Amino acid sequence: MSQTEGARLFREAWIAGVHRHFPGEPKPGYVTPWEGTPQWEREAAGSVYEQVRQFVQLSGGRTSRLTREQRGRFIATCWTAQMFRHFDDPKPGYVADWPDLPVWQQETDADIFDAIERAAAPPTG
Repeated sequence: MSQTEGARLFREAWIAGVHRHFPGEPKPGYVTPWEGTPQWEREAAGSVYEQVRQFVQLSGGRTSRLTREQRGRFIATCWTAQMFRHFDDPKPGYVADWPDLPVWQQETDADIFDAIERAAAPPTG
């Protein structure tokens, strides 16, 4: 899967997670389809996809043994690094530490890890 395809996978998993976990009606920007996603966000999603893909592969697919929290934290940490890469002074919500993220976002981040892991897992056999 190319990094662009991986970025789309990331975005689709984000949107699905928001619909699954967000309490109430999410902000339109949270569920904007890929075509309407800003370029910086596409690049950030592609970079995080690639980090998770490499992590899964370098771990020999053993990332399935991580806890759900560890999986979500990995996404959140990678995303935070991308926000510092793309913005000199990012919004506090873009770089909040794991305990400060709302539960719906923590759950969505874990879902994103799972989606990338499924796509990136080495073949078994």
